[in-house]
Formats: sequence, structure tokens, C-alpha cells
Amino acid sequence: MDFEPYRGELVAYCYRMLGSFHEAEDLTQETMLRAWKARERYDPARASVRTWLYRIATRVCLSALEGRARRPLPSGLGAPSEDPGAPLTPAVDVPWLEPFPDARCDVEARTDLRLALVAALQLLPARQRAVLVLREVLEFSAAEVAGQLGTSVAAVNSALQRARAALARGDGIDAVGEPVDAGMRAVVGLYVRAFEAADVAGLVRLLTEDAVLEMPPVPLWYRGRREYGRFMERVFALRGTDWRVERVAANGQPALAAYAPERGAGHRLHSVQVLTVAGGRVAHNVVFADRRVLAAFAPSP
Repeated sequence: MDFEPYRGELVAYCYRMLGSFHEAEDLTQETMLRAWKARERYDPARASVRTWLYRIATRVCLSALEGRARRPLPSGLGAPSEDPGAPLTPAVDVPWLEPFPDARCDVEARTDLRLALVAALQLLPARQRAVLVLREVLEFSAAEVAGQLGTSVAAVNSALQRARAALARGDGIDAVGEPVDAGMRAVVGLYVRAFEAADVAGLVRLLTEDAVLEMPPVPLWYRGRREYGRFMERVFALRGTDWRVERVAANGQPALAAYAPERGAGHRLHSVQVLTVAGGRVAHNVVFADRRVLAAFAPSP
């Protein structure tokens, strides 16, 4: 039995469940190991290999989530800051939501991996989260999901209804954004040029009126063009203006690998910025600076 063709989609599934790319890789490996050990008990008359693997992956994820706190973004923890000079102190005790590096897995970039949606999923109880992803994203039938969760079809339908209602009360779905297209790439190109030129006014012109900037593991976030611009002025004052930017992709969204100038040592990968573009403007920028996150986006040696 060859499980390898399913690895990429299983990593994406575990990521949606856990909100951590690194944990998703580990849990996918655990799923593969369990499937290999149980291969003699697999019955093709009862389920396809894919359905069977998702049953194992679901149980692995639910077990991993027991007693766990959700993985948030800073904007999910409190009000925006109005002080661009606030201390940039990382909150190392918070299990932050991580981005999904598209280049690391052979998974088609779709809106169901976008940060806003994954962040919204983290607000759901684990079993509701599983039901929503399995039914709405992966399009398994209610009967298949009932088998994967060891429950009834009625219980699956009830959990799906509650999950939909919970997401409808938030703004995660509305903020999912648009597919990447030529217009979006053009906006990102303008943003890159303004960033590399340390042109704060140019950056601000590319923002929506209520654009959000946040930067886990620092638990600060800012809302609005003025606050965004004031913070960027601080960044360039602190780190210099000779930045280099490479385009990458994360969560099916445009993303930037930003390299800060290092005195006497060229440039160092400083952050990965995941952009949400809406209506021809940048509406949201999540700036990830955690070393473990950066390692997933760093060029291969």
C-alpha cells in the first residue's frame, strides 16, 4: 500500500486542525506510521485508502488537541495598540498560529488554507473543527465523517450546523480574501518596491483604510493606515532602510520573505509577511518573526 501520494493533503488537513505547520508534519508522519502498522487490517470493502487515512489522521489530531489552548494571532487576543513605540517583547508562552509554506508541500493553494480561515477554525471545539473541515473543505459525506469520528450521521450534521453558526458570528470567513490573480500580483509588486525603498508614504497608499498589521510572537497589532505607517517608520529607523525582499507564498496567499541589513554581514532573513489583498489594496499583513517559522521558508542550503 502506497500512502505517500496522500502526504501533502494530510499535512494540510492536520495544519487546519492544529494551526502549526511543524506539528502537522509530525502528526502526518504519525498517521503514516499507524496506517503502515495497521495495513493488514485495512478492508477496501469498507472504505477507500484515502478515507481510511483521514480516519486515522483525525484521531491523531484529536488526541494531540486534548487539553491544548488554541493557536491565536495577536488580533485575536485583545484591542489594537495605538503606541508605535510599544516594547516589542515576544510572548513566548503563547502557542501562536503559524503560516503554511506552500513550497514545502505539493498541495494546490486554495482559499481553504488562508490564515483568516485557519485562525477562525481555532475558535471551534476540536470535533466541530474536524467535522467542518472534513465536510465543507474536503467534501466527505456525512456517513464517511461519522465513520472517521466514530459517531452518528445525526451527530455530524448537528456539529456541522453549530460550527457554521460559530464561524458566521466571527469575521474569519469574510476576511478570507480573493484568489491570487494578476491584479493582486501587481499590488504586491508595488508593495515590494515601496518596502525596499523604505517609502512609508508609498506603503500607506497601498493600504485599505482599516488595514491590520500584526507580528507574532510579539502580542501587538495595529489597525489603520496611520498606525501602520507610524510603525513602519519605527522599523526603518531601528533596522535601517537597505532591506531586500523575495516573494514567496503561504496559505495560498502572497507572502514576502524580508531580509534586514546586517552590519558587515549582508542581509539576514528577518520575517515572513503574509498579505491579504482585497479590492486592490493590502488589507492585512501578518509578520512572522519566530525562528522556527523562518526556518520553514529559508532557502535550501
